[in-house]
Amino acid sequence: MDYRVNDIDRVIKNAINVMEESKYQIFEIAESARDELLKISQELESIMQETAGTIDKVDQLELDYRHARIRLTEVSKDFIRYKEADIKSAYEAATQVQLDLMVFREKESYLKARRADLQKRVKNVELSIERAETVSSRINVVLEYLSGDLNQVTRILESAQNRQQIGLKIILAQEEERKRIAREIHDGPAQSLAHLVLRTEIAERMLAKQEFRLVQDELIDLKGQVRKGIEEIRKIIFNLRPMALDDLGLMPTLRKYLQDLEDKTKIRTTFDTVGRDFRLPSAMEAGIYRLVQEACTNAMKHANPTFVSLEITFQPNRIRIVICDNGAGFHTDLIKAKAKDSSHFGLIGMRERVELLEGRMEIESQIGQGTKIAIQIPVNAEQRKE
Repeated sequence: MDYRVNDIDRVIKNAINVMEESKYQIFEIAESARDELLKISQELESIMQETAGTIDKVDQLELDYRHARIRLTEVSKDFIRYKEADIKSAYEAATQVQLDLMVFREKESYLKARRADLQKRVKNVELSIERAETVSSRINVVLEYLSGDLNQVTRILESAQNRQQIGLKIILAQEEERKRIAREIHDGPAQSLAHLVLRTEIAERMLAKQEFRLVQDELIDLKGQVRKGIEEIRKIIFNLRPMALDDLGLMPTLRKYLQDLEDKTKIRTTFDTVGRDFRLPSAMEAGIYRLVQEACTNAMKHANPTFVSLEITFQPNRIRIVICDNGAGFHTDLIKAKAKDSSHFGLIGMRERVELLEGRMEIESQIGQGTKIAIQIPVNAEQRKE
């Protein structure tokens, strides 16, 4: 058996080395793509500004050309008032405006084509970055699993297939959370900072031209962008782990979450508890909080409700959580059939999270009649903190 373990160990180590190298290569590809995306975005911003200016110039030249033609027609018809020199001057003016109009129309066509090409490149690069992140996330899952104790892996392979599946689900959940955080940072603060760089470059050019009034307006806008970025970072930090969960407990934190949800979305919410509440282990409270958060997020994204209710019932050996909304609803028999559908992915993730807590989740919904999610989680005496 030892020689088999050694062989497996050698194979796994080789696989880990290959995947580690691949991971760093993918990371470098993603970083290179991000740099390219920043450069393309800067060029696109410049092209869009130049295109707007060129369109305005074409519009002005078209107006000037109409006036020039009207002027040429007037002097050409009235030989008494206007001399040959006047006619020649009007003709030359109309010809010059026409030439300028042709040049700027050509420039407008070129800039529009360039703008469309850059927009297409931006989409392709963003897709490449997303694919690289997905591959990197999957490699991290495999690496984390393979890097564990080999004897433990052997025992799992021999006698505990279910534990293997649960372990993979935990790792996948961790990686999905990391991917979500990375995406939030990329789409929020990272984009804001990149935008701030562009705006500061614009302000520098304005300073060089001594356009102090415009610079002041830019600085005011930059200050607003910085404040927005700080708010996004604080939101990400709060979503990682609400501090109130440790300080106040699950019930006050959920109450505050629903109140904030109501203030932000204008969706009416209610929160009721039944029975005498008690504290749970930190991990279980965090899990329940995430379940409620995910249920509310799914409702807002896909159901457009005007009302959401939460009821938590404390019983001696279990906790029952019921989340209801009056949104669009859906056919529950389609959840398994469309497991990869983004509109049901959140519910599938919730079900897996409930299974990790050894609980059970039931979903009741009909088109046009809202959705009810009932979750039951067992609690033994050792887990309770009165």
